[in-house]
Amino acid sequence: MTDTAADRSAVAPDPQVVPDERPVVTASRARMRGQLIAWGFLAPFMVAFIMFVIWPLVHGVWLSLTDQSLTGAGGGFVGTANYSEALSDPVMWTSIRNTLWFTLISTVPLVLFALVMALLVNTGLPGQWLWRLSFFMPFLLASTVISQIWMWIFNPEIGAANALLERVGLEPIAWLQTPHMDIISITIATVWWTVGFNFLLYLAALQNIPDLQYEAAEVDGAGRWRKLFSITLPQLGPVTVVVVILQVLASLKLFDQAYQMMDGGSSETSRPIVQYIFEAGFVGYRFGYASAISYIFFALIVIVGIFQMVILSRRRENS
Repeated sequence: MTDTAADRSAVAPDPQVVPDERPVVTASRARMRGQLIAWGFLAPFMVAFIMFVIWPLVHGVWLSLTDQSLTGAGGGFVGTANYSEALSDPVMWTSIRNTLWFTLISTVPLVLFALVMALLVNTGLPGQWLWRLSFFMPFLLASTVISQIWMWIFNPEIGAANALLERVGLEPIAWLQTPHMDIISITIATVWWTVGFNFLLYLAALQNIPDLQYEAAEVDGAGRWRKLFSITLPQLGPVTVVVVILQVLASLKLFDQAYQMMDGGSSETSRPIVQYIFEAGFVGYRFGYASAISYIFFALIVIVGIFQMVILSRRRENS
């Protein structure tokens, strides 16, 4: 059977016919339209981000290079004079030391206590809803309420803390008026206030551990402690890293409870760096100097964050 010329002409495409490019143009327009819609949804957030994050950050850098006052006086460019003064200010370094000390002594119990509380609740204690509520309830209270409660507890005359010390035969303590005891008192109040949040994180992580792992360990003859150290704690490693990072960043920003429990006063052993920034800017009226201190503190937070990231990356490499 042979092909005729008519058949070949019917099958072969006409070279003069140009393929229709309208679907390509339509797809391009659809992508552009999708991008415009996406930017439209992002626009409100971007405007708010620029107004409340980027602009204050840039304006703060400019303020730190001036002698701007809260009264409106000054405002002239002074270069790095504020930074030089801050770096030689012993009160600033003392405040930073207080903040770092508070971060250290508060982070450890906030991690350990939260872990123990979550383990106890996860074992199946009767009335679990009551335990969860009682552990988490303080976290829902405002800092002013927490400060007032613990100011009563630490009252040297009628406080429950000294009443407990007297019952066990110890001398009463002026908790908030004694150097070095004031920061410990603030730490105790902070731990009681915020441990509930870490407790929930640990409890959620515990409930996500598969029961099959514990059943397999029981078949192999593993006891309760063996399962704790071989299964539970290794599984809680990622959430522990999250808890530590969040707690360190939160402790570095200590201000509310310290300022309120000290009744707005200043103590050499309990003044955090954020309170000193507040005093320099709103009590001493030196906005430029306060901005310089805040950016030095910001650099400290960046260093701590980088240090934590390095430790986390090394742990992932070793695991």
